[in-house]
This record gives sequence, C-alpha cells and structure tokens, in this order.
Amino acid sequence: QSRLIIKPMNADTNGDGEALIDIVDVSKSGIGFHCDKVLSIGEVYESYLTIWTKEVIHAFLQIVRIEMVEGGYNYGASFVGMPELDAYRIEVYQKFNED
Repeated sequence: QSRLIIKPMNADTNGDGEALIDIVDVSKSGIGFHCDKVLSIGEVYESYLTIWTKEVIHAFLQIVRIEMVEGGYNYGASFVGMPELDAYRIEVYQKFNED
C-alpha cells in the first residue's frame, strides 16, 4: 500500500500526518487513488508510491479531482516535478497492469 504525507507543500504545519492510499490507476502524468482523508483541490502533497516491484517512488501530487464515495474519497492528481527515470518506471508499471 502507498503512503501520502498529509502536509500541503504550501502550508505551515496544518494537517500534518500520513494517510494510506489505494492506487486505482496510474499513468506517466498522474494517478487516481482512494483515501479516507479530506484533501484540497490544487494542493500539492508529498507521497511515497509503492509499485508492483515493491519499489517506492517519492513523488509530489497536485490534487485535480475529488469525488466523494462510500468509505472516503476518490482523487485524481498530477505528478509535479517528477524525474524522467521515475516517470519511466511508472509507465512500465502502467503497461504491466494493463496486461
């Protein structure tokens, strides 16, 4: 399971903590995930995404979509400033999951 640091990058200390997220879908440019915590559209959050090889990718996510569902929220987020190597690893992860 992946982790999300609940501390907006442009805020002081409000909302400190961590939340576990369930990745629903992922692409080179962004990610869809489920989380029971309330996040804010436009905010950038630090994350540690665990891919199928159990590798952890450190990434920053900007929330672009929120949908309230039973048991929490579904989010859409764009990657911010992701290194090309990590983007490639995510692209491989995406292709692996499609097959």
